Amino acid sequence: MSGEIRRVKRELAYHGTVIDVYKDYMEFENGGTEEWDYIHHNGAAAVVPVLDDGRLLMVTQYRNALDRLTLEIPAGKLDYPEEPGIACAKRELEEETGYRSEQLEWLLTLRTTVALCNERIEIFVARNLIPSKQKLDEGEYVTVKAYTVEELKQKIYTGEIEDSKTVSAILAYADKFFTFGA
Repeated sequence: MSGEIRRVKRELAYHGTVIDVYKDYMEFENGGTEEWDYIHHNGAAAVVPVLDDGRLLMVTQYRNALDRLTLEIPAGKLDYPEEPGIACAKRELEEETGYRSEQLEWLLTLRTTVALCNERIEIFVARNLIPSKQKLDEGEYVTVKAYTVEELKQKIYTGEIEDSKTVSAILAYADKFFTFGA
């Protein structure tokens, strides 16, 4: 923490199932004070599932915050704060797509909203997918479809895909692994 800015007090304002919201009381070197919102999130993991033909498996699901369906990579919250991201990614891959993999490789880590939230999402690439069975949570409705990298990039640039973890993951995957014609 910077010597110019100091948190004087943190108060829990709301305890939710996925997040906790706090009110932070901040003090500045010049004597000024402010109240800042802080959202605590235990973290999440996501996965870019790659089929043998190079297409990526994507999930479509309803997102309450947007009140619509979204096209995303499979992802989910950590079961507990210290859960390894790779374990969560493996679980979410099978739960949401009905495939599993023993070959996951770290791609990148995101901080989604650094101004007010500590959420951290580790993203992995899964290859050598093994058919299994979807294991959706109660109240979770997910459809799965495969797309080429180029189709997904087009959906990003036309605004059809807006989810930050999905945009980042697809573009990072394309930059790091995708070769034209593969």
